[in-house]
Parts: sequence; structure tokens; C-alpha cells
Amino acid sequence: MSRVARALCALLLSCLAAVVPSAAHAGTATGVQRIAVDGAGTGRVFDGVGAISGGGGTSRLLVDYPEPQRRQILDYLFEPGYGASLHLLKVEIGADTNSSNGAEPSHMRTPDKVDCDRGYEWWLMEEAKKRNPAIDFYGLAWGAPGWFEGGFWSADNVAYLMEWLGCAERHGLDIDYLGGWNEKGWDAAWYGDLKRALVAHGYGDVKVVAADNAGWDVATDMKEDAAFDAATDVVGIHYPCSAVHCSSSQEALDLDKPLFASESGWNNYLTGATRLAAEMNHEYVDSRITAFVNWPAVYAWYPTVQMQGSGLLRSNEPWSGDYELGPTLWTVAQTAQFTRPGWRYIDSASGYLDGGGTYVTLRSPGKRPQYTTVFETTGATAPQTVDVTPGGGLPGGALHRWSTTLESADPADWFVRGADVRADAAGGHRVTLEPGTVTTLTTVAGGKGEAAAKAPASRTMALPYREGFESYRATDTPRYLSDMEGAFEAARCSPGHGAAAGSRGSGTCLRQVVTTEPEKWSRVASPLTLAGDLRWTDYTVSAKTRLDSSGTASLLGRVVNQLNNVGTGRVNAWQGYYLDLADDGAWAVRVLAPDKSTRVLASGTLDGARAGAGTWHRLSLGFSGDTVTARIDGSVVARVTDTTYDHGQVGLGLGSYTASEFDDLTVVPSA
Repeated sequence: MSRVARALCALLLSCLAAVVPSAAHAGTATGVQRIAVDGAGTGRVFDGVGAISGGGGTSRLLVDYPEPQRRQILDYLFEPGYGASLHLLKVEIGADTNSSNGAEPSHMRTPDKVDCDRGYEWWLMEEAKKRNPAIDFYGLAWGAPGWFEGGFWSADNVAYLMEWLGCAERHGLDIDYLGGWNEKGWDAAWYGDLKRALVAHGYGDVKVVAADNAGWDVATDMKEDAAFDAATDVVGIHYPCSAVHCSSSQEALDLDKPLFASESGWNNYLTGATRLAAEMNHEYVDSRITAFVNWPAVYAWYPTVQMQGSGLLRSNEPWSGDYELGPTLWTVAQTAQFTRPGWRYIDSASGYLDGGGTYVTLRSPGKRPQYTTVFETTGATAPQTVDVTPGGGLPGGALHRWSTTLESADPADWFVRGADVRADAAGGHRVTLEPGTVTTLTTVAGGKGEAAAKAPASRTMALPYREGFESYRATDTPRYLSDMEGAFEAARCSPGHGAAAGSRGSGTCLRQVVTTEPEKWSRVASPLTLAGDLRWTDYTVSAKTRLDSSGTASLLGRVVNQLNNVGTGRVNAWQGYYLDLADDGAWAVRVLAPDKSTRVLASGTLDGARAGAGTWHRLSLGFSGDTVTARIDGSVVARVTDTTYDHGQVGLGLGSYTASEFDDLTVVPSA
């Protein structure tokens, strides 16, 4: 769902909520609200709380973290009884194309070659499984390789997904759910082809989710198309909630399938806990949705890329090891630590609080069931008291109490273990709920991550920064490089000529390897990768480059932010300075300004003997105050004054999908 569409949906749902009093119940309770928890009560099966590594590079910088910080972050995400305790991890099936916050590598760039080791999603799933062997995995594509005959909804894509499942097997991973095309509609017949292929290839236990789009229209199509209905196992929709209410569909309920919020959340790790707490409960109370999947799992991308701060925690500074938790992660823990997929909601003990807010109750299966009730009071304006009385075979002893103050910036207010709540003579457990909190009463033991797991202080990446790519194996993604479009990998340098050729042909370089334009999800025009620290100010960045064929290579500096819908092509691009060099020798220094305009600050042409594809050149951009100096092969070609940007990271780009190369990326402080 586009972010604009989500905002419009939220506005509409807010209006609906205003005329449906039971959706909010704001106000002050006039007495004690009594909640009878019947162990024999009925309700839908709970499918878990999850999060997404996808939407392009959202976990990219996590893999580059040093130890022990990387282990600590993974523990906070996946270790049961430690932090978020996620039940499900949804990952992007990469296609070398931008899908919001970057591009993830494809496992199959041509129809005849599969590489099961590209990217970091296999590593992330393996780490999640180490911590929680019962975790569920869910794969979804945002884009597709350009070689498919017939586009995304094709037989080639079905075969592509079968190969991806085969890669998962090689990594010892069982995939539980598989979707179609993220937020790009659906093709009912294709889902039938996918289901038949899963059965034929021995993956019949993989559940098919349709259609990872906004709204419930997919349920209407299933109701009217028996073959589509038979091909799908789960109805998955995106962002069904406003701040106070979630949409519902009787047609979806009548399908008798699990209903997933297969992408939801999109909240800030520090300030999004209030909305998150409301969503997680309202999705069942309002809509009977049984799985909540948060986008994203972690904020592990550069702050020059859009939607900064989204996630359960921040981990985007691997050079220092700094990371940060917030109340959002602990809000997830309030449910996930005390429940498991396969538990069942108790509808008679789930609903709206009289004083504002909601509550849901779940119980475990088996002869000796446990149960958990989660209260959120985001709609309350005053304290309110509830009395929880178990029955129907549920244990009647003391309940553990955990609570999080949702708007608090003090870690001492997050996931606080309170005194156990003992039953009174009538078997009731009475508690007072403060406004703006989430509180869990449970028979299940929980825990909070080690207090000693404190991150190092944040610091600017040290200069000089030098990356010669010699320490990497072929096809590796070098440390700290984050691809926005295409795929930049370590590769043996191609021979060439020119002033910067040196010993090219014998060492390792950085090559952009995608030569067929992918089936895109977003509108990043051509290959680009970013590196470095947003806080860098005065420095000189340089790199050698070799154009494989006709086109343009670009060196970027003082990159500060992503801009969408730029120019007549309405593409996504990055604010900053660019030094462009074309294969015919034409060069330009330009700046993409905050108003989305591009200004050429200087331009010219190299003499013919120095130009041409296959020629190695060294490009350099120097920044000192408001002076920008451009050099090609050591010679100053432009020195201009411009005050648009005074800080930012660096990048490398190409004007088209060519197998062009870069080497010796260097950033040194200005004199």
C-alpha cells in the first residue's frame, strides 16, 4: 500500500470509528469491569506476531554489526522470553530492484543459473531459527528479474519461486507461507498455478497468502471464484487500521481462512508504541485478524533513505556498534512473550474496555491450558479497574503482571514486571489500568533482555575511509555499501586502459552485475549504491570507474536524503552533489536540490583520447565549506561555490544497467 493511500485509509477509518461508539469507548469507567475468562470459550486460532525484513534493504546494516552487539540485537528480536520474541519472520524474495528502502539480491539473475547464497536474508532466517526453532517463515516478492517471459504473473515466476524454496531447503529452512506480488494487485489464475506447482514440487505444506494488498477486495474475488479460493490458504491484507479502528469484512470471515495483517505497523521505534498497542488488539477485536506482521523488523538502513526510524529498534550504525531500543519493541513483547501460534482467542473475554481501550484473551491448547489477557488503554483518559476471573479449566492461581507506559522515553517504564496479582475469595484478579499503557496478565513466565546488553555510544564514522574490495570473495556485497537499485558485488577487475587503469585486470573491484532492467516495484531509475556517514562534512571522495559500454558513471557526495517523484519521470532520487562522466567524455557537476530541481554547476568534455567505454578514470569530489571541487584523473575540471548542502554521505551510480566497475573508493578529510 502506498503511504498516501494508507493515510487516506486511516482518515476514512477514523471517520467510521467516530460513528461506531464501540470502536473506541473513550471515557472514564464508572465501576469495575468484570471479565469472565472461560477456558471452554470459542474464538479463532492465533497465528502469531511477526515482523518483516524487506521492502528493500531494511535489515542491510544489521549484518555488518560487530559482536557482541549483533548477537544482542538478534536476541532482542527472536529469543523467546528475552525481547520482542517474534513468532514469524517475513522476508523479501529479492530481485535486484528497489522496493522502498533499497534493493535485495536475486537468487536467479538468469533462467539457467541459481545462487542460493546471495544476500543476507538466508543468514537472518538462520539466526532467527537458532534462537527459536519453532519460528515461522514467510516469503514475498516486491519485484522480479527482467528475464521473465510474461512479466510478474508468469510461469517463469512460479519456477523462480520453486527455486527459492529449494534454496531455503539447502539452508535448512522450512518456509511456512508464500505470497504473490507486494501491493501490486493479484492474478487469480496465477495463484492456481502456484498452488499446483507447490504440490508437484513437494511443498504442499507451504500456505499460499493472497494478496498482500490493501483492502478486503481480494476476499470478494475469492468468494466469487472457487478456483482462486481453493488455491489460497490465508487472506493477507496491508494496513487495515487507523489509529482507533480496524476495518473488517464479513466476506473474508465467511471464507473460513486465517486473516492476516500481513503488513501492518510502520511505526517509529521510539514514538510509535501507542498506535502499535492499539493496532495489535483492535485487529482481532474489530476484524478477527489472527496474525500481526510489523513493517519493518529493524531500522537498519541509512538515514538518507526514506521512512527513517520505522521498526522495533534502531541498528544503523555498524561502525560504532551503537543500537537503540524503545517502547515499540516492548509493546510487541507484551503479547508475543506470553502467547504462541496455535493458541486460541477467547471471544467472550476479548472486547472493549468501558473506560477506553481494548483487551484480548488467548489460551493454550491441551489438558492443562495457560492463558494471557492483554489490555491497551490508548483510548482512556483516566484509570479504570478490571476484574479477571478464570473458569472452564483454566488455572486460578496468581497472575504475572507486565506493563509498558507507551509514551514514556524512560526505559524504566518499559516492560515492567509488577507484583503478581492474586485471586480474591471469589476467584477474581483485580487490577487498575492506567491510561496510555499496555498491561499483560498471564500464567506464563516472561523475561527481559540482560541489562548488561548496552550498546556503545554513537560516533561518526572515522575518516579516512578506504575500500579497495580486495578482502572479499566474488559476489560478496562489501561492508557498509547499501544498494538502492541494481546489485554491486565484488568481482575480478576487468582490464582496461586510461590514466587510472593501473593494475586493473588482476585485483578485485566493485561491479554492478544486473544488465537487464528488472520488473520494478518503485521508481529508482538506474543502479545506485550508498555508503558512509550522514554527519560527514568537509571531505574529498574519490573512486576509479570503468564504463562497460555506453552510459554514465556518477560519484556522489554530501548525500542527505531521498526525494520521490523527481522530474518528468517522477523517479526516486537522492539529494546531494553528483559528478557524472559519460562514455563520450562529457562530464557535469550537478546538485539535486530539496525542491526537486537539478542545477548543473559546471560541465565540459574530456578530449577524445581520454574518453570511451573500457577506459579507467578516477573521479573526485571535494567539499570544503561552500566550495565544491571536481577532479577527473587528478586534474581539476571545476571549482564552484554552492551552499545547498554542508554534510552527507557518498555514493556510486550508473545511468543504465551495465556491468560497469568501480575501485578504490576513498573518503579523506579536507585539509
